[in-house]
Amino acid sequence: MSALRRKFGDDYQVVTTSSSGSGLQPQGPGQGPQQQQLVPKKKRQRFVDKNGRCNVQHGNLGSETSRYLSDLFTTLVDLKWRWNLFIFILTYTVAWLFMASMWWVIAYTRGDLNKAHVGNYTPCVANVYNFPSAFLFFIETEATIGYGYRYITDKCPEGIILFLFQSILGSIVDAFLIGCMFIKMSQPKKRAETLMFSEHAVISMRDGKLTLMFRVGNLRNSHMVSAQIRCKLLKSRQTPEGEFLPLDQLELDVGFSTGADQLFLVSPLTICHVIDAKSPFYDLSQRSMQTEQFEIVVILEGIVETTGMTCQARTSYTEDEVLWGHRFFPVISLEEGFFKVDYSQFHATFEVPTPPYSVKEQEEMLLMSSPLIAPAITNSKERHNSVDCLDGLEDISTKLPSKLQKITGREDFPKKLLRMSSTTSEKAYSLGDLPMKLQRISSVPGNSEEKLVSKTTKMLSDPMSQSVADLPPKLQKMAGGVARMEGNLPAKLRKMNSDRFT
Repeated sequence: MSALRRKFGDDYQVVTTSSSGSGLQPQGPGQGPQQQQLVPKKKRQRFVDKNGRCNVQHGNLGSETSRYLSDLFTTLVDLKWRWNLFIFILTYTVAWLFMASMWWVIAYTRGDLNKAHVGNYTPCVANVYNFPSAFLFFIETEATIGYGYRYITDKCPEGIILFLFQSILGSIVDAFLIGCMFIKMSQPKKRAETLMFSEHAVISMRDGKLTLMFRVGNLRNSHMVSAQIRCKLLKSRQTPEGEFLPLDQLELDVGFSTGADQLFLVSPLTICHVIDAKSPFYDLSQRSMQTEQFEIVVILEGIVETTGMTCQARTSYTEDEVLWGHRFFPVISLEEGFFKVDYSQFHATFEVPTPPYSVKEQEEMLLMSSPLIAPAITNSKERHNSVDCLDGLEDISTKLPSKLQKITGREDFPKKLLRMSSTTSEKAYSLGDLPMKLQRISSVPGNSEEKLVSKTTKMLSDPMSQSVADLPPKLQKMAGGVARMEGNLPAKLRKMNSDRFT
């Protein structure tokens, strides 16, 4: 089996043919080697090839094809070289044959073909006897060779007019075709061949953050001026309204806000996309990447230093070309007096410890493992405890004598306390608003909420032993008002009040 894989490569997997002939089934590790055959894996359809070519064909244009003729120069430049050479040769051949025919027609209508050998006869073009001689005259005139044997005479005004027309038409054809060939040859598409992209993209931790990375390099010594890189994520999705978007394009931030997308491409660089809450890969994990289908299109643009023309290089990475938990090998080393780049390690990667969870899952696990519970989760419990505490205070107030019930039976007292507790819990989840004893009780692990409420009720129901300094400021004012009211009571009522609390 290893010999077969070495022969056919890793793109082949072992399958077995079922006995019924219904189809192919995967060959398990415990099955026999008979009925095994190698079948290539189905290739993933790409939107952009690794060499940057876009797999898009325009069809059913109908009458829109006339738009190509309106921009004929660009249409010729975009054609392949074989069609450019064919059009170049065909245009010159047709133009030469047409102009040679015009000279032959003039000679034929004037009778120069029959009177060419008459001694005292002056033809329109000397020494033009037939069509080949007319063709040679046109070539000598057009190419400014001028052998001197064939020439125009002043007895032929139509020949002079045709000569002017030939010069103008020849200049137009030369400018159009030679300019088209020059632009075709000077296109910076071949410059993109010396811009390299890594074969794989990797996902690993960098600076404590999960990061998508790939590598770019420049093989030439000439620099790319104002080099800039962009990334697009192509992924099919369905909108909440039910619309299906087959190739939805999303932007991947590779440092636009920080200026990291502007490259000084002298040596190979590693381009990074930090996966955070704003990233399309926020919920991408190692397990979900096996079922996801997406394509990352990378576009590198810059100005060629030698020609000053804009160059663009493209590539793409599908989901099976993104390696989870890998990192690129370093390729730059310091030599004596210079830095050396080892391009043999340009595509090489090695495994590094990387959590298999997505950033979203990591944040959720970090939140669950935190000792402090979020305020939004505990707001309802805190309000419930506050109401229970106030109910305890109302039960205590019913046990007081009637005069004390009238004095302390203010209806707004429990409501104010409830508003104070709810406002404090909504503004901040802090223990600083509680008395010092309650802070110490709540900080001890293992105390349930029922114990905390009972201790709070006991402390609030024992005004003789509770220190006013331990209460919040609002409660201190209210407790001071109650103490002043008790000081105005008769001695018997004060004694009865103290007996009730003890």
